[in-house]
Amino acid sequence: MEKKLHTFFQSGLLDKYILDETSASESLKVEHYIETYPEVESEYLRLQDNLEILAKAGAVEAPKFILDAVKTELQEEATPVVTLNSPNRRRTPWYGIAASIVALLFAGGYYMKHQQNQELLKENQVVVDEIFDLRSDIEDNNKKLDNLMRQFLKLNNPETEKYVLRGNARAKDLKTVAYINAVEKTSMIDVVSLPQLSEDQFIHLWAEMEDHFVSLGILDPSEKNMQSVPYMEDALGLSITIGPKENANKSDNAVAEIELKNRNN
Repeated sequence: MEKKLHTFFQSGLLDKYILDETSASESLKVEHYIETYPEVESEYLRLQDNLEILAKAGAVEAPKFILDAVKTELQEEATPVVTLNSPNRRRTPWYGIAASIVALLFAGGYYMKHQQNQELLKENQVVVDEIFDLRSDIEDNNKKLDNLMRQFLKLNNPETEKYVLRGNARAKDLKTVAYINAVEKTSMIDVVSLPQLSEDQFIHLWAEMEDHFVSLGILDPSEKNMQSVPYMEDALGLSITIGPKENANKSDNAVAEIELKNRNN
C-alpha cells in the first residue's frame, strides 16, 4: 500500500485537484484516495490550508488615504453618500463549487452505471430462463428416450411374441401389431393404420377367453407410440371391433382377429 500511496503522491494529481486542474476521471480518483487513505486526506487538508493562507497573503488592501480622498470628492459634489452594509455572507470557495460539479458528474455517472446494471440483470435473467427451459426440454427428451429404450428392450426380448392383426373386407386399412410377453406379463399394441371413422365410431380391443370376451379398452388413433393394454393370462386370441364408445359387449362384427399361441406349454 505504501508503494501505491507513494506513486499517487508522485503523480501530482492531488496538487492539480487543489488547483481545479484535474479532469472528471482524475477528480474521481483523487476523491477515492481521500476517502480511502487517511494519509491522503491529511495531505489534502494541509494543501487546502496552505492555499487559503496564500490567498489571504496575496490580497492587497487599498490605502486609507485613497478611500478618504474618494469620500471628500463625493462630499464636495454634494452627492449624498449611502453607506451599504454588506451582508454577512460567506462566499463559496472555488473548491466548493468544483466539488459540487464533480458530485453532479459522479451522480450522473452512477445513474448511467445503475441503468446499465439493470439492463445486464434483465439480460442475465433472460439467459437463466432460457437455460431452465433448455434443461426442461432435455429432461423431457430424456424421459421420451428412456421410454423408447424400455419399449425397444421389451420388443426385442426373446420372450415377447409378435402378433399382426390385419383388417378384413370391412376395414381394409386396419393394421395393428400386438406384443405380448408371458414372462413379464406385459401387453402392448402398435396402431399402424386405421380406417376412416365417423365421430361416433371407436376401435375396441378384445381378449378371447374360454367362454367369453374381455374388453381391453379403446385404442387411441392419435397415439403414435406404443399403447399399453391389460395383460390377460389365459387369453386364447385377440379381436378388434368398430362401434360406439358405449359398446361393452363383443359382437360378431369383428374386423380383425388372431389366435394366440398356447403360452402354458
